[in-house]
Amino acid sequence: MSETWFALYTKHQHEKTAAALLERKGIQVFLPVYKTVHRWTDRNQSVVLPLFPCYLFVRTVLEGKVEILRTAGVRWLVENAGRACPIPDEEIEAVRRVCSVGVRVQPHPFLKQGDHVRIRDGALAGIQGVLVRMKNQCRVVISVEPLQKSLSLEVDMANLESLGVATGCGR
Repeated sequence: MSETWFALYTKHQHEKTAAALLERKGIQVFLPVYKTVHRWTDRNQSVVLPLFPCYLFVRTVLEGKVEILRTAGVRWLVENAGRACPIPDEEIEAVRRVCSVGVRVQPHPFLKQGDHVRIRDGALAGIQGVLVRMKNQCRVVISVEPLQKSLSLEVDMANLESLGVATGCGR
């Protein structure tokens, strides 16, 4: 069997410790991180945090699953129907590239096409609609139900919060 990337769920704030322990066991680990500034009442401090809180990635053969799960700080492998879910190499490589080029990156809630969203900031703050993609742009569709009419506007994904999956006719 060849090695494959898998996601591990860790105890809260144990990602770095678990990653270090797994590396000592000879397991290839990828823990994507980002830098941010935390503000306290008396100071600001630059900190490095996991990009995906409580998750890290390991490249392994599943025969070593028991040894991985016995590592302090590791809760479980991310699974579906009792089977560990492999993460495609292309997805890991994309995250690696984003983290390595020096662009400002930060976590964002997972949004997908069809989600009901609200604009968080700016002149359009509070407006709700449905997230769609058109020509590689993120757009929010706002509908006027009684008229059976809609409009679409381009938005920055970082300025959206999810309200759940959209339901109903005409959307």
